[in-house]
Amino acid sequence: MALKVLTHPVSGRTFKMGRRRPTLAPPRFRLRDYLDNTALPTPPATADYTQAALPALQNIYGNDTLGDCVIAGMCHVSGTLTGNAGDLVTYSGDQVVALYSAIGRYVPGDESTDNGCDEQTALAYWLKNGLLPDGSHKIQGSLGVDGTNPTEVRIAAWLFENLIFGVELPDEWVNPMPEGSGFVWDVAGDADPDNGHCFVGVGYNSGGIVIDTWGMFGVITDQAIQKYATTAGSGELYTVVSLDGIAKATQKAPNGFDWEQLTADFDSMGGTI
Repeated sequence: MALKVLTHPVSGRTFKMGRRRPTLAPPRFRLRDYLDNTALPTPPATADYTQAALPALQNIYGNDTLGDCVIAGMCHVSGTLTGNAGDLVTYSGDQVVALYSAIGRYVPGDESTDNGCDEQTALAYWLKNGLLPDGSHKIQGSLGVDGTNPTEVRIAAWLFENLIFGVELPDEWVNPMPEGSGFVWDVAGDADPDNGHCFVGVGYNSGGIVIDTWGMFGVITDQAIQKYATTAGSGELYTVVSLDGIAKATQKAPNGFDWEQLTADFDSMGGTI
């Protein structure tokens, strides 16, 4: 089935869907299994990880012509993590296509192979292979986040500075397409299976989670996350954990998180913490 193409109402630019429903079992590791909320420090009221990563977050990474939103999301998270660590990494068009080919079996120039990919397969690849041919930019693992729990969602964004959403967008969110940054995605209607999309969380405020999608910034409300980014809504929500991320997160929360168990679990799956 051909991927859905959207058109921007002002610029006329096109954008593609591309997130597929998971093909693997649910994630083995869940954030809530490591939390002790009675001892965990209270997250700040707001968080913003965009400024140090703007060149990466404003790059659409081919998702205007390819259904590589999952790949773009990975690159956006990598840019967020490296930018906020003081060593911003961005990816070339060729590198993005290579990742899409490796994960989604896309053959450059063959439109029939532009079929998107699913996030669990992409996360497993990222853990094993990294994002570059030399094996660099690996992650230590990922954690499933409970989208029905706004506090847990914010804890994930605060501790690890990223969220990865897999959502079937309601038509109201993209018909018409947002004209630019500043949009708000709230509960709007039924999820549309033809609108499978991956986007990333890069902070939060009182209105919800600040997101980056197609190079634009907006907010998705807690209520929308509960409806669309959960198993009941055919969605999913993760946070990616890197070595730098663990180092920073343990400083934020030396108590209230079972870092020893997380380390053991990630290492059992091929991590090298």
